[in-house]
Amino acid sequence: MKQIHYSWIILLIAFFSIITAGIVRSSSGVFIVPFEREFGWDRSVISLAFAVSLFLYGLSGPFMAALIEVVGLKKMMLYAMATLLSGVVLTFFMEQSWQLIVIWGIIIGLGSGLFLTVLSPYIANRWFEKRRGLAVGILTASTATGQLVLLPVLAIIIEHSSWRWAIGLIMVLSLIMFGIILFFMKNTPDEMGLLPYGLEEERPALAANQKQNPIVMAFQALGEAVKVKAFWLLAGSFFICGLSTSGLIGTHFISYCISYGIPVVTAASMLSFMGIFDLIGTTVSGWLSDRFDNRWLLFWYYSLRGASLLLLPYALAEGSIGLLVLFSVFYGLDWIATVPPTISISRQIFGVEKSGIVYGWIFASHQAGAAVAAYGGGLIFNIFNSYTWAFFLAGVFCAVASLFVLLIKKEKVIS
Repeated sequence: MKQIHYSWIILLIAFFSIITAGIVRSSSGVFIVPFEREFGWDRSVISLAFAVSLFLYGLSGPFMAALIEVVGLKKMMLYAMATLLSGVVLTFFMEQSWQLIVIWGIIIGLGSGLFLTVLSPYIANRWFEKRRGLAVGILTASTATGQLVLLPVLAIIIEHSSWRWAIGLIMVLSLIMFGIILFFMKNTPDEMGLLPYGLEEERPALAANQKQNPIVMAFQALGEAVKVKAFWLLAGSFFICGLSTSGLIGTHFISYCISYGIPVVTAASMLSFMGIFDLIGTTVSGWLSDRFDNRWLLFWYYSLRGASLLLLPYALAEGSIGLLVLFSVFYGLDWIATVPPTISISRQIFGVEKSGIVYGWIFASHQAGAAVAAYGGGLIFNIFNSYTWAFFLAGVFCAVASLFVLLIKKEKVIS
């Protein structure tokens, strides 16, 4: 029987690490109303805390990529999971709104940064020579799947008991994942005496960065990237990607449904349903990114996502569960299907060695968009007592993103 290459074990560990980090960060969607009721905090203040989290974990991406090069993959994963775990534990003791911003905005935002930004392309680039697109598809699918799949369970716990029991479940999952990383994670294939999956002969080693300052490395990569038109187009389209996914849907979808009388468990189940289809859609997107023009893939992803966001307010106004299920399937398939083609384009332009940090900056733009939508959605709700305008505008912006990606031209790899 042929032995499984350890690259696939690493992929599995990264998959569940990302799912765990996604569960921690995205559970904010089910805590908005409970925090509002127990502490009396304004929804825009709660949204601000979650917006800070979205922005910080995105901004930390390029620095996390540089730190991996200096500190090593395993240590960085352990540090990040420990940071997440500490934020979850501190949630039990918060009493003031500023504490929510520090714990969920800063600590959990930074703790989730490694897992939800650059871990996927790093694993794919360093552990895989073949099936890179598929590896990225599987790992990025876990990002949204983790953010969505456990939400119904958390919602049921909150509804029948307390948000503190839901936090307790998240804490246990984070602790288990810390142990798995500690005992089974490896830094590189070299540690196992292996070559990356699909590589038949040893390639020249990538430049060593152990003595370089990670902050300098991150800004050097940014300095080179900003001179390239494709970087701005990818960053601009990814800003809209973040705005139209985790920032808006991930933060406000449940509250939007509740405002139309839909029970919280039903709304959370819809999000979980999206997560299941996201796993399919993003994995297939990774497979497609190995075979087709990534620009046209992104064009269709953004166009179809925009159409689905314009459908949602109508579905809620009609009170049609059938249309909501249709939205959940359609939108779920496209949730983060944009990530594999975006990573593929950045790798083609900036090369394997630099693309991890450059993609970190592109993803920082994604999370800036998510932060705008997370805070802006709460602000729009306070002004209009409805989220409809927020979702309508997100749909329009997706149409703009679909045009951005078609302007990207194939360029030579930057040395």
